Amino acid sequence: MFVVLRKGCTPEERNNVVRAVEAAGLSVHMSEGHHRIVISVLGDEDRLRDVALDSFAGVENVLPLRRPYRLAARESRSGDTVVRVGNHSIGGGQLTIIAGPCAVESEDLMLAAAKAARDAGAHMLRGGAFKPRTSPYNFQGLGESGLLMLRNCSQEVGLPIVTEAMDTRHVDLVARFADMIQIGTRNMQNFPLLEAAAETGKPILLKRGRAATVTEWLCAAEYILNAGNGRVVLCERGLVSYDSAVRNHLDLSCVPLVRQLSHLPILVDPSHGTGRRSLVPAMARAAVAAGAHGIMLEMHPNPEHALSDAGQALHLDELEAVISDAQAIHTLLQKSQVPVS
Repeated sequence: MFVVLRKGCTPEERNNVVRAVEAAGLSVHMSEGHHRIVISVLGDEDRLRDVALDSFAGVENVLPLRRPYRLAARESRSGDTVVRVGNHSIGGGQLTIIAGPCAVESEDLMLAAAKAARDAGAHMLRGGAFKPRTSPYNFQGLGESGLLMLRNCSQEVGLPIVTEAMDTRHVDLVARFADMIQIGTRNMQNFPLLEAAAETGKPILLKRGRAATVTEWLCAAEYILNAGNGRVVLCERGLVSYDSAVRNHLDLSCVPLVRQLSHLPILVDPSHGTGRRSLVPAMARAAVAAGAHGIMLEMHPNPEHALSDAGQALHLDELEAVISDAQAIHTLLQKSQVPVS
């Protein structure tokens, strides 16, 4: 449940509510906005059945919540979350563009991709040092040396980096190099990994599971938030589809739905969402039109020879056009006063 305090309530009135909740064996999370304070009650709410919180001085309203997530729910905050990554903010009024190759293959290739991403207007750089591959015989990434290459390229071009941690054993290593830790689709419900990543204090990019419902996705985010890390960004990347014409089914309907249900920013990855280079530009435009706070794009200096996901990586000259179109749509939505943040 959420306990909404009246504007101007005193610290003593607030503390009385907190003490009553904690005395019942539950915990609280406080969100202070410009106009109100919201206390999220975490735990078995049946223990508060005989506690009339709505009668406490300073309480404006008590809102029951039937959803299995609390901290990720829109009602838990007075406004949208904005996540700072390096010198860039995800959420708020601007559109975030993340671009880079699927995997770090070499420092020269990564630097060429990083410079192209920066020059095309990207705000962040992506690249996998650890790669979850269906077959054990496929390229698995360069590990720590790949992370070092990523960091060197980041410093060269001035873009913060996001890269995936696949295992609790790798979390601290990834956190040393990355500005943002990605949790991939296969690990969305790897709860020990979510908690370990949260404990680093780094921003977390949480990709939706390949067959996950929106509720399951937000519950996964709840694990990170409940571990004390509020710097969570969601990323839709497509669901398993029965249609072999595309790699995945990109569920853009989840974008406005998530924005109704949660205060967390949401990005869309149309590269993994379709698996086809020719479809990425249209789906990137559609993602922005649906209200996404940004898009995550795969690109490569020589896609035909990429060691992973060659069929979905944009050529460098295509990247600039996709980003330009996305920014134009975002600007149009702002001018038409359609909410985009």
